[in-house]
Amino acid sequence: MSGRQQRDSFRTRAIHIGNEIDPATGAVVPPIHVASTFRQPGAGKWGEFDYSRSGNPTRTNLQNTLASLEGGCGALAFSSGMAAIHCVTMLLRSGDHVVAGCDLYGGAYRLLHKICNRSGIGVSLVDMTDPDAVAAAMNDNTKLVWAETIGNPRLTIPDLAALAAIAHQRGARIGVDNTFGTPALIRPLEHGIDIVMHSATKYLGGHSDCLGGTLAVSDQNLLDELYFIQNSTGAVLDPMSCFLVARGLKTLDLRIRAQSASALKIAEWLSTHSRVKEVLYPGLNSHPQHPLASRLFGGGFGAMVTFELDGSIDQTAKACEATRLFHLAVSLGAVESLIEQPATMSHASYDAEDRARFGISDGLIRLSVGLESFEDLQADLDNAIRQ
Repeated sequence: MSGRQQRDSFRTRAIHIGNEIDPATGAVVPPIHVASTFRQPGAGKWGEFDYSRSGNPTRTNLQNTLASLEGGCGALAFSSGMAAIHCVTMLLRSGDHVVAGCDLYGGAYRLLHKICNRSGIGVSLVDMTDPDAVAAAMNDNTKLVWAETIGNPRLTIPDLAALAAIAHQRGARIGVDNTFGTPALIRPLEHGIDIVMHSATKYLGGHSDCLGGTLAVSDQNLLDELYFIQNSTGAVLDPMSCFLVARGLKTLDLRIRAQSASALKIAEWLSTHSRVKEVLYPGLNSHPQHPLASRLFGGGFGAMVTFELDGSIDQTAKACEATRLFHLAVSLGAVESLIEQPATMSHASYDAEDRARFGISDGLIRLSVGLESFEDLQADLDNAIRQ
């Protein structure tokens, strides 16, 4: 990367890094390379690309963009966010231990508790907002700490630098899921984190039209380890999805700032609603980690809002089903707004006792605020809640 490119702003790099002019045609959008294999210069002589599982020009372009935006030495693009997390867990060996957050995506919970355990890998869930609890959960065989920059679904905010220090003091690596935060608002590698992961399906792509995951790191040796695992197991992102994520990244900064502004308005309004028991949003003064979030995040507090109704699980489900603009669907981070009930949808894979223990109540509703007007979204929610 040239000195000029290093000085360019986040928004400029999202448009230009990895999207250089095609030298063959002058096209301002790089071509999508769908080839599965590439002719080599000679027997036993390898070019830059040989087989698309090992490397593809379109995927390389996307990875260059991601590395620049994350401030890392490199990035990898996977077939899904869970494939990316799975790659990280394959750094572990039987007998190793993971300390993970209790405010954790349901798919990650399922992977740790119901897949990794088959290989003799233990896991402890702790409150990542309490560094002392994290330190206490660390064992001699703890090799990985896994957190989320904005917890799912209760939107907790951990002190990344404090967690990184704890992990490194005990000889463990630390990875974070930054799907809710996005590199436009926070770049965990700058806080000492070893691995930053995204479900690219969400904000990076931004249009509910592709599935993908990413990892970015700042250490070349770690990147080489992760690449070896990815190349050996094959969970790579296809060229068309790489193109769609790269296209989404060009507007990420604009989208997440606008969505965050609407999310704050919705959170403030919900806080005054007679049917709402609690609103969880890092941008509210009432949020337990609001001062920390104000220091960590730039340009907004994200576009996810979680709140709890005062009704039963059935009444909560009916409220989710009654919206017109908020689509009842899993996933998040796209231009259209989504609504879901974590207890029966995104976090249904949690054991019932863990849902109760970690505050994933039957009345909890999670919103992904899109780009529709605040007034329309407010009216839609108000109508659904009152029903």
